[in-house]
Amino acid sequence: MELQSTLTCPHCSHQATETMPIDACWFFYECKSCGVLLRPLEGDCCVFCSYGATPCPPIQAADGKSSAAACCGPPTAGPN
Repeated sequence: MELQSTLTCPHCSHQATETMPIDACWFFYECKSCGVLLRPLEGDCCVFCSYGATPCPPIQAADGKSSAAACCGPPTAGPN
């Protein structure tokens, strides 16, 4: 299971590699370059599934078959 994912901001294309939690979703992530607050796209459980190079650990474990509602623990904000 991969725990590192590179998030790409859809507004400025800045990339940042973050460590994904295995017990919670990051529902918000503030781009370190432009400051835009990213949220998951409709149907995705977290910012890693929407903007990351690697989906979150629960989705990886389910081989992409898990629903967004059941994939992660409680939503959390990313690092500040």
